[in-house]
Amino acid sequence: MATNPSIITRNSDKIAGQTGNLYESVSIISKRARQIATKNKEELSNKLSEFVSAVDNLEEVFENREQIEISKFYERMPKPTSIATDEFLEGKVYWRYSDEDAQQ
Repeated sequence: MATNPSIITRNSDKIAGQTGNLYESVSIISKRARQIATKNKEELSNKLSEFVSAVDNLEEVFENREQIEISKFYERMPKPTSIATDEFLEGKVYWRYSDEDAQQ
């Protein structure tokens, strides 16, 4: 992935430059991060559902290498906030304003 998973300092002027308001930009980034996190959670759940056993007996619990590797892969992925911030700064995020005047 192109996104660096480590913590880096961001220029708040660049973030605010897209919308003219830092808080508005952060709100857009957070909504995109939630979308990414939900998608990743669904993918992980679907992949791990193959390994679910019908018996919940402590004696029959065993380690499954594939399951561990899948979990480690998702743990090593960059955080959704980092991905969303990079997408926002690269202009890959689309947002629009709801027309509040038309609703009133």
